[in-house]
Amino acid sequence: MRPRTLAFSVTVTILLALAASPLLAAQEGRAMHHRYKLIDMGTFGGPTSLIYALTGPLNNRGVADSCADTSNLDPNYPNINPFFGSDPYVQHAFRWQKGRLQDLGTLPGGTSSCSQWVNDRGLIVGASTNGQIDPLLGIPEIHAALWKDESVFDLGTLGGNESVAYNVNKHGEIVGGALNTISDPYTSSFFNFFISGATQVHAFMAKRDGIMHDLGTLGTGTDSMAFYVNNEGQVAGQSFTDTAVNASTGLPTMHPVLWEDGKMKDLGTIGGTLVTQIAGLNAEGQVVGAMTVAGDASDHPVLWDGQSIRDLGTLGGSFGQAWGLNDAGDVVGHAFTQGDQTHDAFLWRDGVMIDLKTLEGDDRSLALVVNASEQIVGWSADSQGNTHVFLWENNGPMVNLQSLVNSGPNLSLMPDVFINDRGEITSNALTPDGNNHAVVLIPCDENHLGIEGCDYALVDGSAAADSGGQVQSRSTTKPRNRPSASQDWLRGRRFNRHPALGRWE
Repeated sequence: MRPRTLAFSVTVTILLALAASPLLAAQEGRAMHHRYKLIDMGTFGGPTSLIYALTGPLNNRGVADSCADTSNLDPNYPNINPFFGSDPYVQHAFRWQKGRLQDLGTLPGGTSSCSQWVNDRGLIVGASTNGQIDPLLGIPEIHAALWKDESVFDLGTLGGNESVAYNVNKHGEIVGGALNTISDPYTSSFFNFFISGATQVHAFMAKRDGIMHDLGTLGTGTDSMAFYVNNEGQVAGQSFTDTAVNASTGLPTMHPVLWEDGKMKDLGTIGGTLVTQIAGLNAEGQVVGAMTVAGDASDHPVLWDGQSIRDLGTLGGSFGQAWGLNDAGDVVGHAFTQGDQTHDAFLWRDGVMIDLKTLEGDDRSLALVVNASEQIVGWSADSQGNTHVFLWENNGPMVNLQSLVNSGPNLSLMPDVFINDRGEITSNALTPDGNNHAVVLIPCDENHLGIEGCDYALVDGSAAADSGGQVQSRSTTKPRNRPSASQDWLRGRRFNRHPALGRWE
């Protein structure tokens, strides 16, 4: 009985500490945070693995997904599909859970694959090469893929050569974009952020019958894409509305759309002609992203609140984008400040945009994800291009997430970063030799008791900030003019900022 009594006593002690410390900290006016254990998800023998925040890289059961290099060089390199970036190695989609990295493989005949979303039932969707060469582009074809019960299924196309699946809900309804056979001048100039092709791309839904259904376009528009589907079956995406080219963008007018009850709803505009981002759909049917304002010279974060499209404004500057929202309608993103010299992360709540500022010593920031507990993750950077991952919780201020890591390998956190509703985090991290690995950070809290290596004592946010400079993540590349808009950084995701919109920072 003694071992059981001792274990019970230790557990009670931990729980009492977890319960009491935040209250005492609040009374003393200090921000307290849980520590984290960092786990390197590794690779399949190659140098890198990656996480993409705007996909669904971590469900609420602790299952992560994305893709990792094998030890084999891609036989088609450098003539590879843009979906896989510029990586010379064969990549495979993976499923990670409880320390095990599982290779999900490819479609028959294929070499590389990468997943985009894992739902809470463990269904995973993305895309894979299939062993065929696209006769119109001369590159390996990719088809939307579903990984289920240790098998991979080809979801096909809408008659064309390419397709990608981006999201799957709890009912197994899958959405994405697929090519048809109609020649199109816009796919390669705009939609290639999402999918390569020389023919029209249309949003699709594949239901449990496995049949891909064309969701169509607005008006006489030629192209559309679907990025999110909620558990009510609502689908969020974007569509051209016509074929008339706007001089300001060189493209036809594009609006955000919501498919529901078998119909496509035009969500409207805030004055401009272009959607620059579709970044989230919640359980209430609210949609966030960004659109251009009148004249198309800049864009603002927008929210479809179920009734109308709302311009959420900026922090005094000209530009901004929403990057995520939760089911309560909280919106996060980034917005430029007066003079457009820098941008800060924001939280928009109840009609008010709150400036989340930056980590101490930094001059710009961007918020990527907000979960059900109103925890926010993103990045903050200084003028030299050093980037740090932050966590914002308990009404702030933000804290350097690296400073909260108390156990795990010696890796430096880098964007992307994602947080699920249990407070578990996925991110990218640099190894000592400069390679990128996907990592998971497990909070040492009351929902994760008994984690080996966890320190369950809370840490003072101000102390964490003081120590953060000693473990800050430093980029190994030259600072870019538009770091958050890098096609490599946002490869295979929903980013489609147009060059006409100007600068990021």
